Amino acid sequence: MTSSPGGLSDPKFLTIAEVAAVMRVSKMTVYRLVHGGELPAVRVGRSFRVTEDAVDDYLRKSFYDAG
Repeated sequence: MTSSPGGLSDPKFLTIAEVAAVMRVSKMTVYRLVHGGELPAVRVGRSFRVTEDAVDDYLRKSFYDAG
């Protein structure tokens, strides 16, 4: 499959460790989010991959007004 220039690009997949680094949380926290269904992930062999878009969506939905 090829992507057309200017069209939809292939999703960028992140490892659990990369997601944890982006979100500044532990890997266990990311695993809990994945297993709890809050963060969609794809299983590849024995590991999980999460798209950058899924991380962005989760963080966007998680913001709340604290004051």
